[in-house]
Amino acid sequence: MNCLREHTVLRQNKIILRAVYLLLCAFVLILLASRSSFLYPCNDWCDANSYFSVGKALFNGKMPYRDVFDQKGMYLYFLYGLAYLVSHTTFAGVFLLEVILAAFDLFGICRILRLYVKESTALVLTPLVLAVTVASDSFYWGGSAEEICLPFLIWGLYFSLDYFRNHYPQEGMKPRILFLNGILAGVVANVKFTSLGFFFAWMMCVAFSFLARKDFWGAVKACLIFLLGMALSFLPWVIYFGINHGLYEWYYGYVYVNVFLYSNLDGEGPSLGERIYTLSKLLYWVVRTNLIYFMFIIPGVLWVSLGRGKKLLERLNLPALCFFLFLGIYVGGSQLPYYALPLSVFTVLGFAFAGHLWEKISERSEKKSAGSLGRAAASAISLAAGCVLILSVSMNIPHMREKREDIFLYKFKEIVEETPDPTLLNISCLDAGLYTVCDIVPTCRWFQTQTIQIMDEVLAEQERYIREGQTSYVLARDYYPDVIWENYELVGEEPWYQEDTEFTYYLFRRKE
Repeated sequence: MNCLREHTVLRQNKIILRAVYLLLCAFVLILLASRSSFLYPCNDWCDANSYFSVGKALFNGKMPYRDVFDQKGMYLYFLYGLAYLVSHTTFAGVFLLEVILAAFDLFGICRILRLYVKESTALVLTPLVLAVTVASDSFYWGGSAEEICLPFLIWGLYFSLDYFRNHYPQEGMKPRILFLNGILAGVVANVKFTSLGFFFAWMMCVAFSFLARKDFWGAVKACLIFLLGMALSFLPWVIYFGINHGLYEWYYGYVYVNVFLYSNLDGEGPSLGERIYTLSKLLYWVVRTNLIYFMFIIPGVLWVSLGRGKKLLERLNLPALCFFLFLGIYVGGSQLPYYALPLSVFTVLGFAFAGHLWEKISERSEKKSAGSLGRAAASAISLAAGCVLILSVSMNIPHMREKREDIFLYKFKEIVEETPDPTLLNISCLDAGLYTVCDIVPTCRWFQTQTIQIMDEVLAEQERYIREGQTSYVLARDYYPDVIWENYELVGEEPWYQEDTEFTYYLFRRKE
């Protein structure tokens, strides 16, 4: 009995130590890679500040899409709203959010690696997988919607690989796994639905696995259980917008704008042949730009898909996940560097391949497995190597040298804080970050200038705000309408360099 108790305690301690190690890895890697961390003076990325402003507005009683407009999903704003509760004027809460999500990334990565290699090997390789991901250009500045989606995709990948590797075709996927992955898909759908192509392929392959076993009703039941999980993820927002009579605003702001106004999926888009050519060319540039993780993805996907002794559907599963994820992201025709980040979910397979080869080589050379001290040292070396990689490659590292007092936001902050309870309008660009550093809740629907096809409507509304003098301050980048001089005076002008481009920011204050 004592031996059994001691074994249980040792096992529990081992689990705790492993969790602490992965959490430490998440903290250290995000600390270096993300501009949200306290090693950087601020994260002035317009997209992340836009999410922060909408999340702030949500937690101050305003309805996204109707009262403050941005076109991402509600779970993104909700999580950013929680980050706002941690710190109203910095990205400390966003950094904490990124660390928690990265920890879930690492737990999922480790589980995937355990499908192919020993636990000791998996623990050594796990931080390197995340380091490669966050060091890439597609990680961008930190805090993207794609980064929020990543743990849900990683765990979806784990359940798919585990099923086809260890359970198919002997048994169908369990209902609880189907339901759980439906929840994962629903969350992704309500963060940024372009990554939903992954879960379309995921469920398609699972349904085919039932059909391959000649279980038609099993396939139907599996799809319904998966959709029930998705529906559960939508339920909080259906209730929220339903109570506030905002269901149409939700549909218009998130679905209609993204599908018809932010992409070229309408009837005037390119032909099928032109789209295939464009997507092929785009894939080349995505791979070339993010070679740091595609050098692992390509051999890893080939190894998992083409290995010996696999069933046909098992071979097709992974290519389907890759294809539909890429298609969902890029079929709309829009492209920005951080769009590619969800594709990094497959990086782990290249490391699984490398770990498998290493174990084979070690067995042939008759090397004995290292003791606990040796494994700990190997894990520490792995984390250190990941840090060196980020410090050497990440586009964000040079920005650590920036000083807060030199950044235009903090110069303007001193001016804005001269006014009691100030209000603000951000024009000519997405949210530059002044709402964040001054802790201002947006009061205008078009609180920033959107890059969508209804630009004329946005500009007309913003000119109306200015003509009526609705806000205490107006922040403009490079351009401002002539009407601004009727009610406002220029109180600040600062140049700012961003991604090799020079901008000029202007701060106007309402006349007394």
